[in-house]
Amino acid sequence: QVQLVESGGGLVQAGGSLRLSCAASGSIFGINAMGWYRQAPGKQRESVAGITSGGTVGYSDSVKGRFTISRGDAKNTVLLQMNSLKPEDTAVYYCYADAARRYWGQGTQVTVSS
Repeated sequence: QVQLVESGGGLVQAGGSLRLSCAASGSIFGINAMGWYRQAPGKQRESVAGITSGGTVGYSDSVKGRFTISRGDAKNTVLLQMNSLKPEDTAVYYCYADAARRYWGQGTQVTVSS
């Protein structure tokens, strides 16, 4: 079984920061990339950031300059440092890992108040 465990979500005021983490474990081989999507109520799921096994990173325009994705110290982990948070960042954030297929975490709620 493959599991992606996310943590770090919560409630924060606009302008504040949160750091999300995700750890992939189980029978997963050859992870090529990990990253984050988010989904707000009534909206489509959208890509936030991703990082390849080689360290190449990418960001959506809406978070560029505010969010930083990085690999964690442990194997198959990824972090998302979120700074200068805005109310429009409020969403459920889902971690993914790409191997033979795309695996998803359970999601963690991020709420940014005005």
